Amino acid sequence: MRTQFVSIICAAAAIGFIAWSPTVAMAQQKTVKACRAEWIANKPAMQAAGKTEKAYIAECRGTAQTAPAPAAAVPAKQAPAPAPARATPVKPAPAVATATPTVSGQFTTEAQAKARCPADTIVWVNLRSKVYHFSTSKDYGTTKRGAYMCEKETAAAGFRAAKNEKHP
Repeated sequence: MRTQFVSIICAAAAIGFIAWSPTVAMAQQKTVKACRAEWIANKPAMQAAGKTEKAYIAECRGTAQTAPAPAAAVPAKQAPAPAPARATPVKPAPAVATATPTVSGQFTTEAQAKARCPADTIVWVNLRSKVYHFSTSKDYGTTKRGAYMCEKETAAAGFRAAKNEKHP
């Protein structure tokens, strides 16, 4: 009876250990999504250190498995705290324009355009398609080649409003 009791206790302990060990390993391993969020939060510092996103994600996932709390991962865990501030704006920062505007009246930032014409509506012009978008559009400030302009100056520059948008 006593040996049967001891074997039951040992079997229960072994089952518990087997069930517990993968759970601990999974709890310590970061997901690709979490590592990518850390990369985005610390992108300038990571690029200055010469790391690519792919290399950082591989390192992030690898170090999370082997070391429970590496010293390098501590600052990265503190960085995602400003996430609510990033979630608040609907549109990305206006530094999306990759092409430098060449025509007068085209600006790289919304603030520069607003300073030029404070009473007019500021629009985002797509320099390739010659179509402009209002601030309520999903394309506002997001196309690869574009600039901010005053709406009154767009017709003279050869731009037209997007057909599927209404003036705000």
